[in-house]
Amino acid sequence: MIEQLPNREARRLFLHLHALGDAPGRPFRRKDVPELIHRIGFVQVDSIRTVERAHHHILFSRANAYKPDWLHHHLERERTLFENWTHDASVIPVEFFRYWRPKFHRTRERLMSRDWWRERLGEDYEETCARVKAHIEENGPVRSRDLTAEESHHDGTDENKAWWGWKPSKSALEHLWRTGELAVSAREGFQKVYDLAEKVVPPEHFGAEVHDEEFVDWACRSALERLGFATPGELAAYWDAITPAEAKDWAERQDHGTAVPVEILNADGSVRRHLARPDALDIANEVSPPPGRVRFLSPFDPALRDRKRLQRLFGFDYRIEVFVPEEKRQYGYYVFPALEGDRLTGRIDMKADRPAGVLRIRKLWLEPRLSLTAQRRARIEAELQRWLRYLGLERAEGDGFEVTL
Repeated sequence: MIEQLPNREARRLFLHLHALGDAPGRPFRRKDVPELIHRIGFVQVDSIRTVERAHHHILFSRANAYKPDWLHHHLERERTLFENWTHDASVIPVEFFRYWRPKFHRTRERLMSRDWWRERLGEDYEETCARVKAHIEENGPVRSRDLTAEESHHDGTDENKAWWGWKPSKSALEHLWRTGELAVSAREGFQKVYDLAEKVVPPEHFGAEVHDEEFVDWACRSALERLGFATPGELAAYWDAITPAEAKDWAERQDHGTAVPVEILNADGSVRRHLARPDALDIANEVSPPPGRVRFLSPFDPALRDRKRLQRLFGFDYRIEVFVPEEKRQYGYYVFPALEGDRLTGRIDMKADRPAGVLRIRKLWLEPRLSLTAQRRARIEAELQRWLRYLGLERAEGDGFEVTL
């Protein structure tokens, strides 16, 4: 008989495994950053700084003592983390680098099958990549602007263009990074500094070899460990490293010692069958309820990445509207989901006005059938105060809120 996990317990298990069930005000030090990222798997990197960049926001949501310099310390000095690609650019534990080697090979084949990349690398893309890599071997780390200042775009023009108009050398740097020959050694502002991967990744992690069968097994096991329960498609999507067919084949070969079938009760009352880690039900029964406080989550939080899963589990329909024309947006450009205990109870549109020292609140929306009770207002105001302290701002105001430190 297949056991069923009630919706509330499934939510709490999921939040616990994503480090959102812990008290974010607990003691947390710089040395704890790699362990936290290892627990949640990866932290997506993004340049948008409406309030705070995603990679810092994700960590602050889980540990209020976190400071942005701590992430840079581990990326650029300790080298306990590295930056590459999952479903998007992400910070990843360096001990996983060995599993990126077969991923690099797959990425190379995929990128070079696309006209977009071949066009931007130029007609002789192999020569372009070899030239860029040789320049770094001879001269050391570079930024894209160090190579592209005198270079034309792939179509021969020199006009300023958006990111999809990369010049050949910029495209080569990104290609070599995505395929593992280069690594990001540092960032200046938000601009990548590229170096040879063997000079960035510690030798004990750089040289390890992993074959395809071990790679697929690791990708599925490690995803299931962090998701708690998943379909084969969700296992494949977690790292975006293997195909759904490979994940399905892996799932069919497991026994009860590695994975067990379980039925998850969704927020709408429907039931869906998943594969679960063997201890999932025990953890779900033992885990404490998440803190009742409100937390504003980054749109790129790993707990929110799978929007369909999010809607099934929490009954929360969410998408980021950055690329949606303003007149067609339902909420706003960059809106933050609000986690309250084990429920997603609303979303807030806010922006840091740093010159004025103000966190401006455009609008708060609560989910249907929820109201802004005195207790909920107090929790939201407490979260706004936490953000004011983190950002170094003086007050938050708008949509009926007036909060000062």
